[in-house]
This record gives sequence, C-alpha cells and structure tokens, in this order.
Amino acid sequence: MTASSPVSEQISQMQKVFARQKDACRANPFPDYDSRIADLSMLKRALLTHKQALCDAMSADYGHRSLDDSLIADILPCVLNINYTRRKLKRWMKPSRRNPGLLLHPASVSVHYQPKGVVGIIVPWNFPVMLSIGPLITALAAGNRVMLKLSEFTPETNLAITRMLGEIFQPDQVAVIEGEADVAAAFSGLPFDHLLFTGSTAVGRHVMRTAAEHLTPVTLELGGKSPVLIDPEMPLEKAVSRLMYGKCLNAGQICVAPDYVLLPNGREKEFAEIFTRLFNRMFKKGLDSRDFSSVVNARQYARIKALLEDAREKGAEIIPVCEPAMDDAEHRLVPHLILNATDDMNVLHEEIFGPLLPVIGYRSFDEGLSYVNEHARPLALYLMSENPELVGQVAKHTHSGGMTVNDTLMQVAADDAPFGGIGPSGMGHYHGVEGFRTFSHAKTVFKRGKLDPGALIHPPYGGLLHRLVMKIFMR
Repeated sequence: MTASSPVSEQISQMQKVFARQKDACRANPFPDYDSRIADLSMLKRALLTHKQALCDAMSADYGHRSLDDSLIADILPCVLNINYTRRKLKRWMKPSRRNPGLLLHPASVSVHYQPKGVVGIIVPWNFPVMLSIGPLITALAAGNRVMLKLSEFTPETNLAITRMLGEIFQPDQVAVIEGEADVAAAFSGLPFDHLLFTGSTAVGRHVMRTAAEHLTPVTLELGGKSPVLIDPEMPLEKAVSRLMYGKCLNAGQICVAPDYVLLPNGREKEFAEIFTRLFNRMFKKGLDSRDFSSVVNARQYARIKALLEDAREKGAEIIPVCEPAMDDAEHRLVPHLILNATDDMNVLHEEIFGPLLPVIGYRSFDEGLSYVNEHARPLALYLMSENPELVGQVAKHTHSGGMTVNDTLMQVAADDAPFGGIGPSGMGHYHGVEGFRTFSHAKTVFKRGKLDPGALIHPPYGGLLHRLVMKIFMR
C-alpha cells in the first residue's frame, strides 16, 4: 500500500489481507511451540539487525529524537520481552488442570489456551516500535496472525518497520497497514478475533464502538492524567529526582508520564527550584541537548503551547527550566512547571502528553488523596513515600491501572506483570502471562469417565437417589 493510493483501494487491499490471514488461520489453527519460538527468535534477530535504522527513522519523524530514548524505550523493551516470552512460553501453552468438584466426579476438567485467530493492533506515534512490536511478540507467542495499523504521523518509522517485518514474515502471518483516519476507521471495523488499541481515550471510544458491530473483543490502552502524590515526610529532592526521568523521557510524550504533582502547600517553589537544578544537571545544553527529544510534530507542539498559554492567561505562574525554553521552527520545548494551577485551566483536564507539569499544593495528605480519587481513574499512580503504612493506605484506597512507589514509568518495564488501564484509562491487559491469555481463548475441556453420575439427577425426579443428591449438595 502506498500513500498515493486512493483510500478505497487501500481499504480493499486491507480487506484482502485480512481474508488471507483468516484462511491461513483455518489451515493452521494451532501453531506448535517450535514454530512460535522460531518466529520470536527471527524477530529478535531482525530487531538487533535493524535497531539503528529504526532509531534513525524515529528521529527523522520527530525532527530529533534522542538515540538513547529510542534504544531504551523502544528497542530494549522488545528484546527483553522476547527473551522473557521464550523462557515462559512452554509453561503458558500447557493446559491447566482444574478441579471438577465432587458433584461432577468422576471427570476431568482442563483449560486449553488456543490462538484467537487474527489480531488487529492499532499503534500510536509516541513509541512506534515498542507499541507495535511489543504486542506483536505476545500475539505471535499465543499463535495468532497479526495486522498492524501504524500511525500516519511516523512515515519513516513505518517504512523501517515494514522492511524489517517483510524480511521475516509473509503477509498472511504479519501484515503492516498504513493510512489516515478513514483507513484506521475501516481497520477497527474489520471482524478481528481480538483488537488492541493504544491511544487517546476519545479515539478509544470510537474504536470500541466500531468493534462492537462484530462483537470483537478489545483491549484499550489509553492514557489520562497520571498523578504524582508526594508524602509530606518524603525528602523533596529525592522525590523530584525519582520523577524527573519519567517526565523528561521522550519529552513527556508517554501515556504513563507524570501528568501533575500533588505536594504540601508552600513547597511548590522549592519543588520548582530542585526540578530546574536537576534538569540542568541532566541536560547540560538545555534546549540544544541531543539527549532531549523534540515534540513529534508542529501540530502536537501547537497543542502543548495552547495548554501553556491557557494556563498563563488564567493566572498560573509558568517556570521554564532553562532559557531558551522553546524553538518553534524545530518544535522543541523544555519542561515548563505550572504553579498556581486551577481547575478552570485546560492543563488540569486534558492529558498533557508533553513537557508541561502542573504542581498543586494540598493542605493535608488526605486532601491530596481525595483529589486523586475525585478525578478519573488514571493509567498510573505514582507515590513518593518511605512510609509503609501510607503506601498500603494508598494502594488500598485508590484505583489506577498500575501504581509505582518512589519511581515513575518502571512498572511498564516489568515483563512478568500485567499492564493495562481501568475505566477511562483503558481496559484489559497485556505483558506477561496476562498478555498471552489476552490473545488466547481459554477453552474448557470437560471429560466424562466410564461412569455417569449425572444420571442420578435425570428425570423422573423425586426418587430416593435424586432426593439424596439434592440433600447432600443443596446446603
């Protein structure tokens, strides 16, 4: 498919690819362990071979993207995911034995994990390799065929991914789809056996509505506003140092980046001073630092600047961490701390997805905790505290997709734990065994032995054995 093709032709070709993948599923509905391991091994070799080309392509799409941001956040997680999945796959594929219960004896019950079939994956622009190849790894491990819809905002990366995958997979196993909004809408309307979408909550609603036409099960990895809640007893310098990387990686263009900070009243300026000092230690050349990535494009840059100006006009104090603070031509923007933020500002309602950080004071920790609970459930909740009782309280009395204590982002890197949102921040999980099960159908297999105790409860009802069985079990 080429960008110059008419939309109708793109959609027609996409439908043909889908039909070929469905045919391939019917011909081989349960790829064996060896073939799945071989696919994962080929994918790992391809990633390592193409890692520089992929990083160069991402930087070209962004205008500038730090090489290490791309290696750490896109390539490395995929390699580690493959290594982990290869170690665990045999155990995951093994049917699990279940207890049929006394009433059903003699019988056996087991759960078999079979591929769902053709899986659709809709990929965002912010981590175009990790958020395409990561789910692909798990979907292939579960034995599925996969169609990847890549973002129209990363054309160079799309080309690099297409070349890499084209070297190792036939289109009836793994196919790459490109196109703008019309193609994306048609993609989400295909009768997939499972659909995974990563992106905004607003678009996620449309995807779910479209998928419902075919009763396609969906996993939605959305975003929202992930808070950082700082314990009054936590040393502030330590808290800032633990959250800074999570806000600066990829210029804050991360669904689980810290979106706002809650800390004790009166310490906002101290927070800003520490953040500024640590940023300039980490990125010595400020806006010109090659370790700091650009905002992906002019459209996103304008959106972030509009949030900043709205806050300024409504009375917020804006503190850029260094000067010069922005470059309109190259859509580069250093972190801007927003003090005195109020609920009438857009920056406290919209997901920021960039290097802006509102800093909000609370009168008591309980007030800060209430603020979190009164807002939409976030994809991530970050707590900075060394008090085990407080950690337990927050874990028990808040809802979020995940929670991290004294760090940010790192929960996503835990291969052996599920990742997913709740409510407006998403539904379903992937990563780890939960990801394997997301892309598998758990089929119960019940086997009756030579004896048939079920006859004891067959009509005609009311006999001695029937009454005895009911008396024993109906209590």
